[in-house]
Amino acid sequence: MKGSTMNPDKQPSRILIMTAVEAERDSVLRGLKGSPIFDVLLAGVGSASAAASTAKALATSKYDLVISAGIGGGFIGRADLGSIVIADKIIAADLGVQTAEGFSSVDELGFGSSLIQPYGPLVTKLSEALHSAGFPVHTGPIITVSTATGTTATTIERAERVPGVCAEAMEGYGVAIAATLYDLPVLEIRTISNAVGPRDRAAWRMKEAFDALEATSSILLEVLT
Repeated sequence: MKGSTMNPDKQPSRILIMTAVEAERDSVLRGLKGSPIFDVLLAGVGSASAAASTAKALATSKYDLVISAGIGGGFIGRADLGSIVIADKIIAADLGVQTAEGFSSVDELGFGSSLIQPYGPLVTKLSEALHSAGFPVHTGPIITVSTATGTTATTIERAERVPGVCAEAMEGYGVAIAATLYDLPVLEIRTISNAVGPRDRAAWRMKEAFDALEATSSILLEVLT
């Protein structure tokens, strides 16, 4: 499914940012420094809650751009702990059916699309600004999952099925689906707190990920104002 577009020469006048939880929202707000053009709202955890919450916000206020932002898991070697990922594809990785031959997506089944395309010019502009500021930033697919990956086998399967996948989270596709219903461009931003794969809470770097989310929001403010 193609994402919507906007005039690349026109700065958006109102921007909606959806985060799953309060800690993410607070990091984003610190980075935005009280800018009045941003509304930062809670999406809840998971794609269904994110889609419903985003659609509700879009039904009551007018926006020019929608962003899903927060922390997420990184595919190590593509997005290491503390790095930043800007999605060039937003993919619902487990939307489909499991068969004896493997996974089949809704695209393959002919029931819709598991892919939403973020707004390319802003992906490039934000990535370049972060890189110029010295941050470790990557662009690549971010997958949305209903159950976070917790095994090596699932990590390998998803990395093979989605070429170049950098990160996973649980809300991006839901936010993006709501944005497309209103014909609005969308971005997804994730800062990496943990490795995708077997859960090792001792190795997670939550503070670093929240700090990176705040810094990314400051750069976003510069890019969009």
